[in-house]
Amino acid sequence: MNFFQLLLPDFSLILLGYLVCRYTALDRTVWQQVESLVYFFLFPVLLFQSILRSPLDLGAASSLVGAGLLLGTSGILLTYLLPHLPGVGRHIDAREHAGAAQVGFRFNSYIALALSERLAGPQGLLLIAMLIGVCVPLFNVGAVWPMARHSQTGFARALLRNPLIIATALGLAANFAGLRVPAWLEPTVARVGGASIPLGLMAAGAGMQLAHLATQKVLTGGLLAIRHLLLPVIAAALAWTFRLDPTQTAILLAFSALPTASSCYVLAARMGYNGPYVAGLVTLSTLLGLASLPFALGVLRSAG
Repeated sequence: MNFFQLLLPDFSLILLGYLVCRYTALDRTVWQQVESLVYFFLFPVLLFQSILRSPLDLGAASSLVGAGLLLGTSGILLTYLLPHLPGVGRHIDAREHAGAAQVGFRFNSYIALALSERLAGPQGLLLIAMLIGVCVPLFNVGAVWPMARHSQTGFARALLRNPLIIATALGLAANFAGLRVPAWLEPTVARVGGASIPLGLMAAGAGMQLAHLATQKVLTGGLLAIRHLLLPVIAAALAWTFRLDPTQTAILLAFSALPTASSCYVLAARMGYNGPYVAGLVTLSTLLGLASLPFALGVLRSAG
């Protein structure tokens, strides 16, 4: 599988957003409005549709779901513990950590869907849909908690006002209730949600300032090591512990090694944190996915 070819479109859109913002009249003033559109409307529609698209049979893949939840919880705990490690914490700014911690455990759902279909066809899509459905709420809570806590805003209020969490909750509720988007409305919903992919990635590029990464080298290295090295190793151990079948193992390993979510930048910026720094992390994570995905699906899968 050509992982570079799979990841190149996302990285190209981030780079395009950076170039358009820096060298055309479409400057930051324009892209700030684009961020709001993606965050409050386009991406929630995509998230709702992705969860609602396939029936979720949790019983049929309970082991995979359990392993996915443990993997996600491990990622959240590792990122939260990072500033408290001896010799590490004094090099990490607390506010920067609060805004960027999400990079260590969130994932790019667009790449997840594309990759799972190539790995295992329709079954792969169904399995990754289950992981997305159960892990997105956990990851969104994990992303919002340190930012709400550090800025001293109400955690419950931040969650209730978060459009990504609202869309996830509504999608899960509708899915379990057996509801579906009417056939006549589905093309419109698909186009609205699909617009969030290029615009969200370009907005991340428009806000990117790679110079910010140099100011937080320890935090940058720690978060990306968790996302692209530790989580794949933990996933391999969980696949063995839960005795997952080969298809489930491949999906879990791919899930563990994905680049971080492009919406990390939008969430950090909208909650008043250092968006350009998080955008730089998203860019580096996309590049590191070129190494972590072959590592997980090649080295770790063969070792298992």
